[in-house]
Amino acid sequence: MKSMDDRLPKLTYSTLAISVICGTLLTASTYTYAQQNDNDNQADIEKISVVGSRRIGRTVNESPVPIDIIDQDAIRSTGLTETNMILNTLLPSFNFPQPSVTDGTDHVRPAQLRGLAPDHTLVLVNGKRRHTSALLNLNGSSGRGSSAVDLNAIPANAIKRIEVLRDGAAAQYGSDAIAGVINIVLIDNDQGGKFSATYGGNLTQMDGVPNLEKVTTDNNGDLAFTTGEDRKRTDGQTLTLRGNVGFSWADDGFIAVAGEYRDRNASNRADFDPRENYARQGDGSLNPKELTVNRYNHVFGNGEVQDMALFINAGKFLNNNTEFYLTAGISSRDSTGSGFYRRAQDSRNVLAIYPDGFLPAITTDITDQSVITGVKGGAGEWNYDLSFNYGANKLNYGVVNTLNTSLGPSSQTEFDAGDLKYAQYLVNLDASRLVPVSAFANDMNLATGFEFRQENYQISAGEENSYLRGTFGPGGTITDLVNGPFGAAGAQVFPGFTPESAGSNDRDNWSAYIDLEADVMEKWNMAIAARFENYSDFGSTLNWKWSNRISVTDDFALRGSVSTGFRAPSLQQQYFTSISTVFVDGEPTETGTFSPSSDEAKALGSPGLDAEKSNNYSIGMTYFPNADFNLTLDFYRIDIDDRIVLSNNLSGDAIETLLDGTGATRARFFLNAINSRTQGIDLIASYTLRTNDYGSVLFNAGLNINDNEVTDILPPPEELQGAGYDQNNLFSDVELRRFEVGSPKNKLNLSANWNYDIYQITLRTTRYGETQDPSSIEARNEVIPAQWLTDLDVKFMITDNFDFTVGANNLFDVYPKPTRELVEDVTTFSNIFPYSGFSPYGFTGRYVYGKLSYSF
Repeated sequence: MKSMDDRLPKLTYSTLAISVICGTLLTASTYTYAQQNDNDNQADIEKISVVGSRRIGRTVNESPVPIDIIDQDAIRSTGLTETNMILNTLLPSFNFPQPSVTDGTDHVRPAQLRGLAPDHTLVLVNGKRRHTSALLNLNGSSGRGSSAVDLNAIPANAIKRIEVLRDGAAAQYGSDAIAGVINIVLIDNDQGGKFSATYGGNLTQMDGVPNLEKVTTDNNGDLAFTTGEDRKRTDGQTLTLRGNVGFSWADDGFIAVAGEYRDRNASNRADFDPRENYARQGDGSLNPKELTVNRYNHVFGNGEVQDMALFINAGKFLNNNTEFYLTAGISSRDSTGSGFYRRAQDSRNVLAIYPDGFLPAITTDITDQSVITGVKGGAGEWNYDLSFNYGANKLNYGVVNTLNTSLGPSSQTEFDAGDLKYAQYLVNLDASRLVPVSAFANDMNLATGFEFRQENYQISAGEENSYLRGTFGPGGTITDLVNGPFGAAGAQVFPGFTPESAGSNDRDNWSAYIDLEADVMEKWNMAIAARFENYSDFGSTLNWKWSNRISVTDDFALRGSVSTGFRAPSLQQQYFTSISTVFVDGEPTETGTFSPSSDEAKALGSPGLDAEKSNNYSIGMTYFPNADFNLTLDFYRIDIDDRIVLSNNLSGDAIETLLDGTGATRARFFLNAINSRTQGIDLIASYTLRTNDYGSVLFNAGLNINDNEVTDILPPPEELQGAGYDQNNLFSDVELRRFEVGSPKNKLNLSANWNYDIYQITLRTTRYGETQDPSSIEARNEVIPAQWLTDLDVKFMITDNFDFTVGANNLFDVYPKPTRELVEDVTTFSNIFPYSGFSPYGFTGRYVYGKLSYSF
């Protein structure tokens, strides 16, 4: 396995193109949730889950807590190429907006479960903790302030099934499992395989955004614009090549290999820029070039991406009682995300380099590596699992098509802005056995275990010119070498990490747990778990969980749980330091993010970070009258205290004085600032209709109703109660409302999957509830109305080995309402960026695709 510092080969564009055939549109009924999406010959097989219970062989139907199983059929029928987008399509409680112009968040987009922070969901791979991304999401998007697992680093064709535990589970699995647990179970076939090639792209018309037809001048000598019909776009072309193969390892083992290559072009939904690009001439008239310059000077949408991933999952019995297993994965992603256009007349531009202005872009080279290895088996009456787990994520920032204004006309136009690295090492020992208890209806399952985890987080400085403040003035003009004024320091759009920001920080923790489960009566299952953890940086925590399931009849059961939980502050939140361009109420600003223990943060009242603490409650019912129908209904409530959030972007004269020389004019840092309450309902149902002559149809329905509320806010510190600060509190009303209304209040998924002869047709429709994009200026608050999105996937077998699929995601080309129609105060950027990045279904419109697959 290569070290983190080894770089994967650069990916190159493939010349392969597969035509997309658009045919067969079904006007059928319903679509989209896949709790159990079995083939007919699997309908009577009960699903066994790894998460939720440590009792071997526990099925989903027997679980005292809600668990969803998404299998390969459901994954493959979406036509989507990103794991996060697949989950967003299939899970009602999952939210994956696709923001743009948000620096690193364009490259590693966060997702939410039950509207909580992305880092409130624990991700496992084959039941083992997955490492997080090195990226810290900082700009004004959902998930602001979090570092989460990059699920898109795991190729979808490597996945056998996805298990989603919708319940607090910190007492069972440790930190982060407040909203729930997502367990990725990898393929484990020992023979056969599948290869596929998918090609697709956006064929769309931007709703409410007219195309610019002509630029002229009016009677006053100002710019005038003539627009036509809504703008049409064909972009986002994506080629995805996938393959997985299974091999036998001797007589009792397997090696399953899965690889993926994806090449995606950018998609752009920006509107034209109406601003004057050039300084006016001496007589006050417009520069003639204003009539010919490209007005579509921003890129707003999905960036250009090239991905490559390879995963291996293997296992072999060493003897009758001992199995060796190994999981290893490596992935690489090269991507580009654009920033804000710098006009020719902008003081941050140097006319000698960019006479017509420039659009700076951030490039990332992301490498991800993981290894899980161990042995499991039986020793006497005990089952055991001893494992070692290593995971690392590295993100290298580059800045292109840019300059350092303060270096003047000699500035370079490309910079290495530095690296972020995160790594974790784990050792786990889990053991379980059945213990006879005469008072119980059957034997009690006793599980216990120990874990040691070490984490490391590094920031490496960029090249000197990427952060340096040179000796030239605004616009790259000559200025006083001592007193200035000086031009903007560092690479435009993303100044490199400085030596002061760089550093390497470690911590370790150890934990021990005990988990008891038994049928205390014939119809009453009860489980109790407790977990103690000790962290080297903030101390210890003890958490517990109590869950019950009562079988009222053979078909109907009640279930519920009560638990406490916690989330340790991430190393990224504790030590990240950087300065970047941040969009604040329609205007770009240079904002510094400082470590909570830094002098700057302490001067503003930073108290340092502690762990978050939670209390989880759930109660529900299950109804499984037969193999063809099931229904579950669960109510939940999650109270979180001392929640870690990113402070307001603090500004004012005193802030600028404090930050003099850093290149920033605003400051922010992490702190335990709020308490919150999340409560809601999950309703899941599926029904299989079987016919003698026309195959079978699997209907799925899923509804999530969710409400987030900030119940308490940290009192303002004395440091902010003085002249020179524009704020009197560390946590703004905008951030409060992002937590409360920044994800859908409700989401309804409906689907129908019809299997008939050589055909498989899947129709899905999803209703995304109302979402808001808050602003500190009331007239710019944006309420995004609810919308229905429909997908269609049609597959038919060409031969026993070949199949072909055509489909469309967002079949009817639905967009969120344009921002200009939703706010009272329409700014320039409300037009340039016509849709909100908080839209829970993105804003790129219809995507059509074709896929050819070969199975053997």
